[in-house]
Amino acid sequence: MSALRELKIFAFVAIVVGVLYWGVEPLAHSIFHPKTTPADFKFSDLEDLPTTGNAENGKTLATTYCIACHSIEKDGYPALMTNELAASVYGVVPPDLSNSGAIYDGKFLANLIKDPVKTLKLSHKFNDSKPFPMTPTPISDDELGDMVAYFKELAADTKLSNKEIFVEACVRCHSVKYDNIVALTPSDTIAGYMGAKAPDLSMMIRSRGAETLNKFINDPQKTLANAAMPRVGLTQDSQEKVIAYLESVGDSKKDQRESVGKILIGFMIIMAILAYLWKRKIWHDLH
Repeated sequence: MSALRELKIFAFVAIVVGVLYWGVEPLAHSIFHPKTTPADFKFSDLEDLPTTGNAENGKTLATTYCIACHSIEKDGYPALMTNELAASVYGVVPPDLSNSGAIYDGKFLANLIKDPVKTLKLSHKFNDSKPFPMTPTPISDDELGDMVAYFKELAADTKLSNKEIFVEACVRCHSVKYDNIVALTPSDTIAGYMGAKAPDLSMMIRSRGAETLNKFINDPQKTLANAAMPRVGLTQDSQEKVIAYLESVGDSKKDQRESVGKILIGFMIIMAILAYLWKRKIWHDLH
């Protein structure tokens, strides 16, 4: 009779806990992690522009239209300004373009050269009254293909580590204090440029999770309407390496933590069984 009563109590507690968990946790998760479409590495919303062409002509176009603001260190074109001066002039330090063909999607690059604001999804931040520092490049679609071909050829033999890709793609705005990385653009300058300070990313993997970051980096507007952060345009491989780097910094003990968690759960189950058996024995002797 006692055992049956205990089972009823256990069943009641399990039902209450289940209702609370499955009723409250999904609601909280849906608020903090709203459902969105998967990351789109085909950049389906962008125009299908040429991404191949005459790389030599692309170099001529790049050195005509790009090096006034950007460096192309790998091809012998250093930055014309210091980072401090560039940040004060443009609002953010313009990236070096040496490895752009390796880490960014070709379709994204072509559209970025043609229409930066639309491609970056920043029309809510920049308009005629507040122009974007990078202006559309006045060249034909075929010439866009030439420029992308040049950047791809320039970076054809590039092999970057996870950290190096992160530095290329993110460090103009973001710091990672856990790895002693400081943003190239001062935080207050970024705030004036984008309307919000760029957060330190040391623990972003723990606070947001890899799945959410994967969608957010690919298209910030999907998960946060009117986000200050532009669409980055990384290839799927490059983005996975960025997230892997963030995980190595902010959650380096993930595998160990999950392993210990499984051991702890197993230990608690065994102890619960032993406690129950011990309790049954004590009550059996008393009766």
